[in-house]
Amino acid sequence: MAKQVTLPNGWRARDYQIPAWKYLRDGGKRLVACWHRRAGKDDVLLHATACAAMERPANYWHMLPQFAQCRKAIWDAVSAHTGKRRIFEAFPQELITNMNDTEMKIRFVNGSTWQLVGSDHYNNLVGAGVAGATFSEYALANPSAYAYIRPMLEENNGWAAFISTPRGKNHFWEMIQNAQKRPDWFSEVLSITDTRALSPEQVAASRQEYIDLYGEDMGEALFEQEYLCSFTAAIMGAFYGRELTAVRNEGRLCAIEAAPGVPVHTSWDLGISDDTALWHFQVVGAQILILGCHAQSGVGLDYYENYMHEIHSQKCWIKGVDFVPHDARAREWTGGRTRIETMMAMGFKPELVPNVGLMDGINAARRTLPLCVFDADTEMTGFSALESYKRKWDDNKKAFSQGPEHDWASHYADSFRYLALSWRRAREVAPAPAAPTIEMVADGLTPPPLRPARRRR
Repeated sequence: MAKQVTLPNGWRARDYQIPAWKYLRDGGKRLVACWHRRAGKDDVLLHATACAAMERPANYWHMLPQFAQCRKAIWDAVSAHTGKRRIFEAFPQELITNMNDTEMKIRFVNGSTWQLVGSDHYNNLVGAGVAGATFSEYALANPSAYAYIRPMLEENNGWAAFISTPRGKNHFWEMIQNAQKRPDWFSEVLSITDTRALSPEQVAASRQEYIDLYGEDMGEALFEQEYLCSFTAAIMGAFYGRELTAVRNEGRLCAIEAAPGVPVHTSWDLGISDDTALWHFQVVGAQILILGCHAQSGVGLDYYENYMHEIHSQKCWIKGVDFVPHDARAREWTGGRTRIETMMAMGFKPELVPNVGLMDGINAARRTLPLCVFDADTEMTGFSALESYKRKWDDNKKAFSQGPEHDWASHYADSFRYLALSWRRAREVAPAPAAPTIEMVADGLTPPPLRPARRRR
């Protein structure tokens, strides 16, 4: 006689987890939960996914920011409370017919599958039949992953859950703000003072651990971020935290239009197997107008030839210079052409940026940011990437390295470094101004200078 299995496999939601659990179990389609560290975010979603997979045969994904994190955080992780692997706590072994250790994928008796994936390789996902996706530590993930997966979920009437602690006012913060205005979304922010999931002694010990490890200021900031769910606490190791906070506080992240008669230039981080990222910008007097950005992975220059043609036609921009890094001179294995030669054949106007070291480029970006006004449409992509761009933490030395963490934010950040090294040259190639028209002003006063037009939202 077959053994009877009851889900959620002996697990019970804690009091503060019940609203989110009920929303998912009642068929809710979009959940965003900013819960403090050790609040059980992943546990809730693993058990909810187990129930969903048995009720509806389909494919389900659990996404972490990087694929390399999946094994340690979920696949091989053992619960300190039960001594069992986390995946077996959620998915009883009696329901499993096959496990692929390399792909970290489980197939169940009813045909459903569950798989761990990374936002750093989202474009490799094949979405036939995907009915549910969990975005874990979404504040650290590539937001383009959801944009890629969303049509698959909508086609299959699937659900998506976004769980994380804060990392500044980036795409996760923006998602929470939007979700709070949507009656069909579940949105919740729970700090340790809301849940009381840890005793006062445990909370004090956690705070002290951060301070001992990172020092008083950064340790306290990290505690506020991880346990008090602060979106304004400093991001650990962020390269541009101070400069980007000033952009927000001074209202330089807003809806803007291109200045008429001024060319729109592009700075490129050219990838082959990796992302290619670019920024569109104008130099208008002492200001740099950041009009847009774009990134795509696994595509060739022919894709960007079409993209650039479409965006310039749509926005009626004057074509400027395409600033590219020095490795664009390298010859491709196929065809023998350099990327610069390929770009020129396609009608681009490539020009090499100054060849300086990484840290010199980062310092140039720091000096450039106070001059920049960013279009609001960049907030959840390129601007968020700049906020997330940070030094790599060395766990052995217990210190930040000089070099950056290589993740989804790196490509936008590299492209912005090239912008910072190119904008002075961009100002030199501006077209000569048209002959002035003579206009009599009745009161004899000079009209005020023209400012970049803001776009109504």
